Amino acid sequence: MGPGPISAYPSVLRAMSAPLVGQYDPFMTHAMGETQELYRQVWGTTNDATVLIDGTSRAGIEAALVSLIRPGDRVLVPVFGRFGHLLAEIAERALAEVHTIETAWGQVFAPSAIEEAIVRVRPTLLALVQGDTSTTMNQPLGDIGAICAKHGVLFYSDATASLGGNDFEADAWGLDAATAGLQKCLGGPSGSAPLTLSERAVEVVRSRSKIEAGIREDGDASASDFVRSNYFDLGMILDYWGPRRLNHHTEATSMLYAARECARVLLLEGRDAAIERHRVAGAAMLAGVEALGLVVFGDVAHKMNNVVAVEIPEGVPGDAARQALLEDFGIEIGTSFGPLHGRVWRIGTMGYNARKDAVLTTLAALEAILRRFGAAVPAGAGVEAAADVFAGRG
Repeated sequence: MGPGPISAYPSVLRAMSAPLVGQYDPFMTHAMGETQELYRQVWGTTNDATVLIDGTSRAGIEAALVSLIRPGDRVLVPVFGRFGHLLAEIAERALAEVHTIETAWGQVFAPSAIEEAIVRVRPTLLALVQGDTSTTMNQPLGDIGAICAKHGVLFYSDATASLGGNDFEADAWGLDAATAGLQKCLGGPSGSAPLTLSERAVEVVRSRSKIEAGIREDGDASASDFVRSNYFDLGMILDYWGPRRLNHHTEATSMLYAARECARVLLLEGRDAAIERHRVAGAAMLAGVEALGLVVFGDVAHKMNNVVAVEIPEGVPGDAARQALLEDFGIEIGTSFGPLHGRVWRIGTMGYNARKDAVLTTLAALEAILRRFGAAVPAGAGVEAAADVFAGRG
């Protein structure tokens, strides 16, 4: 019940136990195509260039940024938590000229602040986290794509922590690139990163095409400003997933099965229904911790559906209390990073765990632990408040 990774859906774990097949087996290529179509629906896009990157969510981020950023490009990163700093660092490693703007942790950016920075910096690319689990904030993206289009800027978003549990509309919001991971709202293990690219982003990637010598064919382009990574070169990865079936790497079969099942589960429930389930579970957890007298961190109006941060009560040893919750109740919650480390607990309600019994059990256990460490909390208040939300009374 932390900020991720979380407990996977049982059917995802079963899918991962299926027999392995070779990367050119007809079943494998069919599964790859089927997975692409599923994730187009998850992302809310018609992008042909919708694939998986074999690796954790950070692998997806790095593939997008290293493939879209030419050395010397200006990149703007609005930072409102740890993972904005991560985007800036990866862009810097891709030899970009990185510019950042910052707001206090627990807040988000107004579109006008981002547009002012775009006008001032004149970047090639805007890199923006949607949901930053370090602060639990959900940055609104709905107006950002139009701002980027107005100023000729590519728009990339990291949706690792938010996709599947919060609204995300890649096409309607004007995204050029977006990446995510399975281990949050999608309810799978870490190790596969869904990615989607607009046609404009694909043009940039294709203009940097360079295929390794051992598999290059006559007529293949070889750009001088090629992507400075082989594994994360999206041009070759798109050819691997496309009709050419370029032999770029050996597909991680079990992770492909997991990713396909994560998307299938989400779409079987209905994307809107899954997001609403996350909203209700998150609202119930929020009501529960508030009823226990805990102070919620940050701007609640912009909190992600799937995680809440609460300030650790005075006198309660945060790490010891978390350890007791894990050892005695088998429930894991998280702390945070940087200026919030040791100051807040982060409690997740995502994927398989965005459900009534998980929320109520966590609140009951948390109440017991708080009492053990000397915090005065009203008996049963957290569970009762959460139950009211689930019953439509909260």
